[in-house]
Amino acid sequence: MIREPNEGIRRHKLMPDSLKNKIPQLYSQDGNKNPNVYAKFFSPYSGYTFYITEFDGKDTLFGYVTGTHFPEWGYSSLNELAKANNNGLPLIERDTSFKPKKFKSIKK
Repeated sequence: MIREPNEGIRRHKLMPDSLKNKIPQLYSQDGNKNPNVYAKFFSPYSGYTFYITEFDGKDTLFGYVTGTHFPEWGYSSLNELAKANNNGLPLIERDTSFKPKKFKSIKK
């Protein structure tokens, strides 16, 4: 079992195996105007929220990011998100109660 950075402080994994196995590969939902969203990562210290729709199974995530100047679709590194901290406090958390849903239901 591989430990993620900040896992002990966070008290949960950003990407547990049970979730990792559900998220489709990168580009598998390409062109879909209403893709499935499988996970929600957020910062409790800002308005940053990342809705994950695809994952390469190792490090690269794709999804919709809000809480920035312009909400947009984009890529991110799971490892970088897991390591992000401020004075030892993790900056990114996973919404452990989030259930997969269609993107348009989130966008409302």
